[in-house]
Amino acid sequence: MSYKSLEQCLLDLEKHGQLLRIKQEVDPNLEMAEIQRQVYAGQGPALLFEKVKGSPFRAASNVYGTFERTAYLFRNTLDQLKKVIQLKKDPTRALKSPLKFATAPFTALKALPMRALSAPVLKNNTSIDRLPQIVSWPMDGGAFVTLPQVMTLPPGDRNMMHSNLGMYRIQLSGNDYERNQEAGLHYQLHRGIGIHHTLYNHSDEPFRVSIFIGGPPSHAFAAIMPMPEGLSELTFAGMLGGRRFRYLWKNGFPISADADFVITGTVKKNVKKPEGPFGDHLGYYSLKHDFPVLEVQNVYHRNNPVWQFTVVGRPPQEDTSFGWLIHELVEPLTEQEFPGIREIHAVDEAGVHPLLLAIGSERYMPFREKKPEEILTQANHLLGKGQTSLAKFLFIADGNEHPELNTHKVPEFFKHILERIDLARDLHFHTRTTIDTLDYSGSGWNEGSKLVVACCGAKRRELKAELPVDFQLPSQFNHPKFVMPGILAITGPAFNDQRGYDDPPKLAASLGIYTEHFENHIPLILVVNDSGFTSERFANFLWEVFTRTNPSHDIYGIKEWVEHKHWGCTGAMIFDARTKPHHAPELKEDREIASKVKGLLDEVLSEL
Repeated sequence: MSYKSLEQCLLDLEKHGQLLRIKQEVDPNLEMAEIQRQVYAGQGPALLFEKVKGSPFRAASNVYGTFERTAYLFRNTLDQLKKVIQLKKDPTRALKSPLKFATAPFTALKALPMRALSAPVLKNNTSIDRLPQIVSWPMDGGAFVTLPQVMTLPPGDRNMMHSNLGMYRIQLSGNDYERNQEAGLHYQLHRGIGIHHTLYNHSDEPFRVSIFIGGPPSHAFAAIMPMPEGLSELTFAGMLGGRRFRYLWKNGFPISADADFVITGTVKKNVKKPEGPFGDHLGYYSLKHDFPVLEVQNVYHRNNPVWQFTVVGRPPQEDTSFGWLIHELVEPLTEQEFPGIREIHAVDEAGVHPLLLAIGSERYMPFREKKPEEILTQANHLLGKGQTSLAKFLFIADGNEHPELNTHKVPEFFKHILERIDLARDLHFHTRTTIDTLDYSGSGWNEGSKLVVACCGAKRRELKAELPVDFQLPSQFNHPKFVMPGILAITGPAFNDQRGYDDPPKLAASLGIYTEHFENHIPLILVVNDSGFTSERFANFLWEVFTRTNPSHDIYGIKEWVEHKHWGCTGAMIFDARTKPHHAPELKEDREIASKVKGLLDEVLSEL
């Protein structure tokens, strides 16, 4: 089905039992977000809030709340879109399989953006303060747009095929923004909008920005999808939605004719204001930093519009479906994009960017003992290109002799790595480099390090969940618990700026008497705030360890050494994953709000 609007999509979901209407008035300050989190956690339906406190507009969330519902929304277009993407990357596929790809070129042609004569979204005007002022977390700096489609074009260009449509968060209120006059734009200069911003800084033309909210569900996905080179986001939206992206121009601004809301404005030159804090997808607050300011000109909306939002936080959340759909679409292209790489997985439970798993191909020197060579080249390729360059930890294994190996079976993948890793050889650090801006584990904002763990060859050890005989820990370290065989979590002392970095070496020295046991059975030791939490679920291990660890500063080893600038150890790696003073605060819901929301949901469900 091709949806013409968000409303049509919601009615279709309701018809199939996948929409819950909330008729009670709900406060956008924390309550709506908590409802979204609780319903998502139960893998519940999409939500339509009919009465938003302080706003005349309805709101919707959890539209993409399950993989099954996301697949349902695009059930008629996904298969054909996959063919187009494959053909875009490798046109020779059409020659090799002419019947399979015969219709693919026409799919793209029929999805080109279309100039509209009129637009429902231009029927009405409103102001920023009348929009649903959704605050998701207690320390958020104000209300944010969390599913925006932000459109820009280069200076002097009105060709929509040259536009950039991206999802960059928008702060509507709070901090020093002038009420109804200004909004904050959070984006990095390497993003598409940042490139346009640089061009406008050398131009006399005003930097016009259009922000679309709502519209057909394919539009939000187009804003977040990493596009193959030469494929427009607008064409992608048309192909995914089965309906051409309709647009027109108003006062020099491009307008999405099918959107529910459109905010237009110009970016103030050489002006920045503090934006944030904001509860982000790593499970922490991204802190307050200076970002560009949008001078708001108009806020348009269609008749009876729906404000679409989501809640960002420790994964999984609704935006997990974005990653799932992206993987579904681009996974067949992996080997072509990264020669020798069979599979990659940016681990959602670890916040996506902090942890990347990959299966490569080790083909060099087949007549001698295998060691990582070609997979190191493949690892460098991954860390040097596109979204995968944001990875902080990259675990890559040779898959030639292991067809069963699967990066999406994460515990099994770690077991494979830890059974084979040579701690004297297989750890490769990248120091004083860039990491994800939202990752505060590093030595500065957007500054940190990376670690490549590359292993191949025969199994070296038998992983066990058994401590050495007469095992003892030094003072202030306690409660050893296994996450899985081969991974031991130990509760350490609270990190202290004066001595915090001395704690892991103290532990390593104390455990030196057990070197052989750790080397043969437990190659990974974790120093954490609470080993009970870390070991309770594998997802806790993934999130806590890889979001809180800066490789160059927080990795130690039993009997560690450096030779010709290469670091290694003999007994076991020690990851210091304790909370540090420079880390961003962890996201925690308001308990009173959570209790109130549970009661409200019980009431809503009892009325069905």
